[in-house]
Amino acid sequence: MDLGIAGRRAIVCAASKGLGRACAFALAREGVHVTLTARNAEALEATAEEIRKATGVTVTTAPGDIATEEGRAAALAACPEPDILVNNAGGPPPGDFHDWDRDDWIRALDANMLAPIFLIKATVDGMIARRFGRIVNITSAAVKAPIPILGLSNGARTGLTGFVAGLSRQTVKHNVTINNLLPGPFETDRLRKTMEGGAKAAGRSIDEEMELRRKTNPSGRFGDPEEFGAACAFLCAAQSGFMTGQNILLDGGAFPGTM
Repeated sequence: MDLGIAGRRAIVCAASKGLGRACAFALAREGVHVTLTARNAEALEATAEEIRKATGVTVTTAPGDIATEEGRAAALAACPEPDILVNNAGGPPPGDFHDWDRDDWIRALDANMLAPIFLIKATVDGMIARRFGRIVNITSAAVKAPIPILGLSNGARTGLTGFVAGLSRQTVKHNVTINNLLPGPFETDRLRKTMEGGAKAAGRSIDEEMELRRKTNPSGRFGDPEEFGAACAFLCAAQSGFMTGQNILLDGGAFPGTM
């Protein structure tokens, strides 16, 4: 299927590894020129070079922390008029809410709620003027089924979800859509990090803990980041202009509800 986005320009945040990297690759394979952000400049450039060699598209890097004004400014300087924006940032650490102070909450909100909102604010009017825009926010399955040890993430990402629900109904008439991708357990460094506590408490190794968790998923496995990237690319397709304000869950069937 030709997604009709070859030659478009995209900003993909937190793209040096994990799900952001997978989204960048998927878009590049469709002929989209991508600008990648991440905090680790060396890892970011390594990913950029892989994408260049594999796809031949123009790949620009903008090292920096997307949760900061400086990081966002660098991304927008590198790609001032994106047609596609993939918002993404590493999630806050797991823990007990009794241990979190105001600064912990502000950091979570800055990264996982406010940074996406400010990037949308900086880019959406240009998309509207050009009559094309696709914004995808990578959030979490915890938006639908909160995970107790991820309270910081639950709160910040749900706030973003509520904001998007309203704005996405205003932009769609201009062929600018805003949707959220909600990953469940994917084979990423982030997943291993979140399982450290459970493994330690149970006296198991991380690998043993992960194998146990694989078996509890209805699919019998974790997700492949490439699957996630493909879903992101589809939401960015020219043919996806009638889908907006949606929360697309990719979790192998773990969420037990019907809606």
